[in-house]
Amino acid sequence: MSSRIKSPQQLLAESGADLEGHGLRRTMGLFQLVCFGVGAIVGTGIFVGLSGSVAEAGPAVVLSFVLAAITCVFTAFSFAELGGAIPVSGSSYSFAYASLGERAAFLVGWCLLLEYGVSVSAVAVGWSQYVDELLESLTGLRLPAALTAGPAEGGVVNLPAVVVIALAAGLLVRGVRESARATAAMAVLKIGILLVFCAVGFSAFRAGHLSPFAGHGVAGITAGASVAFFSYIGFDAITTAGEEVRDPRRNVPLAILICIGIVTLLYGAVALSAIGALGADAVAGQPAALSLVVDRVTGSSTGGGIIAFGAVVAIASVVLAVMYGQTRILLSMSRDGLVPRVFERVSPRSATPVANTWIVAAVFAVPAAFAPLDVVVDLTTIGTLAVMAVVNLAVIVLRRRHPGLKRSFRVPLFPLSPLLGIGFCLYLMVGTGWTTWVQFAVFLAAGALLYAVYGRRHSRLAVTAPGDGAARAPRGA
Repeated sequence: MSSRIKSPQQLLAESGADLEGHGLRRTMGLFQLVCFGVGAIVGTGIFVGLSGSVAEAGPAVVLSFVLAAITCVFTAFSFAELGGAIPVSGSSYSFAYASLGERAAFLVGWCLLLEYGVSVSAVAVGWSQYVDELLESLTGLRLPAALTAGPAEGGVVNLPAVVVIALAAGLLVRGVRESARATAAMAVLKIGILLVFCAVGFSAFRAGHLSPFAGHGVAGITAGASVAFFSYIGFDAITTAGEEVRDPRRNVPLAILICIGIVTLLYGAVALSAIGALGADAVAGQPAALSLVVDRVTGSSTGGGIIAFGAVVAIASVVLAVMYGQTRILLSMSRDGLVPRVFERVSPRSATPVANTWIVAAVFAVPAAFAPLDVVVDLTTIGTLAVMAVVNLAVIVLRRRHPGLKRSFRVPLFPLSPLLGIGFCLYLMVGTGWTTWVQFAVFLAAGALLYAVYGRRHSRLAVTAPGDGAARAPRGA
């Protein structure tokens, strides 16, 4: 393990602490931050991915969502404590830097690139599916197959997926205030549409559709939770806004906890109403399951069109929020010298990392346009769970090393909560299967090699303190 560790105080000082940090402006309040969190979470996972969870767990998918939520709650406590204590753009990457050292931080950033990159690309592909669904509902026409799928799926390029990524990048470079307003509007709209869906689904609810409830047993619930966990990916993006939020020590922890509560209730209600209306077999394997439920219940394609419109809005907001998070993490890594300096340049006019944003958009657009992403969803899940386990561990380490650090929120039942968070993360990681573990090991090895070749040599700590031991931060507040 690298002994280069940055103290929380050093991270805060370099970012601008509670002032306007590194050219960024504090423009988001609590409401906008909550909407940003909901915007980052609620999207493809529920509009497209619900069917995958149902296929694994059957009617017990509700328990799968609860199990995934429990994992997130324990981890959310840890994110809330660290996000309030170290409100910087680097999120999990910075938390690892302050607790476990530079190499671990780099690998966390490497995993976050996978998490955000694959999730944005997968979300963009889901957006393409619902755009096609909406177009058919409104006009009776569909986009050409060649322009809605990559070569592996019989098409040429997934053009709508590229378009939504480009639109999100264009909005992000205009400014955080504009992006936050757009995300807030989209979050309110998609919550409203999902509540309407629940009302429609429960109007046709049949208790018999829930039997047998757990036909696949505990293994099915666990496998369903591993799939359902993908639906929660994104809440950690809230902490990436640490340098652009007003009163971050209060608002970051509050926003995380509020978002997890809202999303868990919403997911449970949607899953229960969908299965209660049609049954698990009818929902499983359907890429546009929510539209299907509404069409079947109402006997009209109009309702499905409304759901498709909601999905188009919802998924676009996820692309916007998650791309925002990725650019801020790269900004922090660039500030530390671990990735090229182009990623830390902030436009004085818009107070946004313009070049960073367009590079991220270009990189994410390539797999969205051409590559089949279903083969790496499990890899994304295991990488995200590993990052969350590290965040739980970081809370324990920083409590010991920096007991006097100002914390606006403290993890309850410490150290039991973070230990349970680590345990649940490992439990869900096991559910991804051994082939995913092999892929993850290869991915981590590639990240370690990249750190050795570039990151370690260009690190700002290497420049300021050539001896690793000299770079270690002193303990204490």
